[in-house]
Amino acid sequence: MDTDGDSNPPPLWLAWPEEVAHVSLGQKLKELRKEKGWSQDEFAHAAEIDGRQVSRYENDRVMPSIEVVIRMAKAYNVSIDFLLLEDVPRRPLLAVAHTTELAERIMGLDSLSEDDERSILHMLEAIQAKNRLKEIAAEVK
Repeated sequence: MDTDGDSNPPPLWLAWPEEVAHVSLGQKLKELRKEKGWSQDEFAHAAEIDGRQVSRYENDRVMPSIEVVIRMAKAYNVSIDFLLLEDVPRRPLLAVAHTTELAERIMGLDSLSEDDERSILHMLEAIQAKNRLKEIAAEVK
């Protein structure tokens, strides 16, 4: 992901895995905080961490302890492996109590090839476009 000079890079959850792979912990933390619309102090409060350290974490000057990483993951509801490892897709730390059959089946597709993943994404985009067209047609009537 290009972060040098882009005023509005795409959020991490929209990035392809190869774009997320080269994002540091600090960059991930900063992007997640911006998605929430939080200040560094608001994030520190939500994560129950020292507010003076947030800038250091986000600028990759200091590596947080595992206890702090756990608090960060809880505050953002992202998995710990997403924060710490490369090539890990974003997923919630705390699973939603009720998941649909579709969500359960999608979660079981973690070993798909890149081509298969893109095929599924294209199919989902086509279904979304069809539904948008139906909504537009209903508004015209």
